[in-house]
Amino acid sequence: MTDPRPIGLFDSGVGGLTVLDAVARRLPSEDLLYLGDTARLPYGTKSRETVRRYALRAVSLLLERDVKALVVACNTATALALDAIRDRSPVPVLGVVEPGAEAAVEAARETDPEQGPGLPVAVLATEATVASDAYGQAIRRLDPGRRVLHVACPLFVPLAEEGWTDNEVAWATAALYLAPVAASGSRVVVLGCTHYPLLKGTIAAALPPGTLLVDSAESTARALAALLAPESRKDVSKRGETHLLVTDSSERLRRVAARFLGREAAALELVDLP
Repeated sequence: MTDPRPIGLFDSGVGGLTVLDAVARRLPSEDLLYLGDTARLPYGTKSRETVRRYALRAVSLLLERDVKALVVACNTATALALDAIRDRSPVPVLGVVEPGAEAAVEAARETDPEQGPGLPVAVLATEATVASDAYGQAIRRLDPGRRVLHVACPLFVPLAEEGWTDNEVAWATAALYLAPVAASGSRVVVLGCTHYPLLKGTIAAALPPGTLLVDSAESTARALAALLAPESRKDVSKRGETHLLVTDSSERLRRVAARFLGREAAALELVDLP
């Protein structure tokens, strides 16, 4: 028996398309239904109450579309609303923080296996995710005593959306944000926002050689594949389709979406949240 229903993913905008792309590569037969709440982005500068309200509205819409699993492809929504989403959802829910934390701890232990807690893990994220300490809590649950250095990098989001990922502005911004990371001696850095993988080259260049970058998109795709039971998979003989929903649409948004996917985006369906 197989389950042909789509997997639902949502983010405050188009950053979560990095997660969608990773999921599509790992589970190519699955249909994916993505919702970007582009009318209300960014979530990273909003209050906990507002993020939870917006996230629950997004979840309601995806559940109405009969998804079989939910991926909260937004670090801020995962950090501030995952518990509420799980309480509301009748289907399995996966956020991006826990898989990213697990990958970071594994990398940190491999980097300094003889030093106990050793060097800190650095987490680059939005202001709201940093304030929540979601990554810090997840990392310390897995590796008690491990130090965590949070660095808010709000300008990375507009730089990624503008396509300014490898120029003088991006280099200067990365140098300013990442100076504390380099000074801390951290060898493992979590890209704790779905926009940040687009700046991976610039981020790596601002850090000491050999620093490991943990991409929560790839970690989440692996965790989703493990979460789906065999009977929950779609027939592997058929290639999956992707459907993109947005709460606000524009020509610029189409260009940005194509930048995140690495190819021209499929048609964007304009929807209103309940």
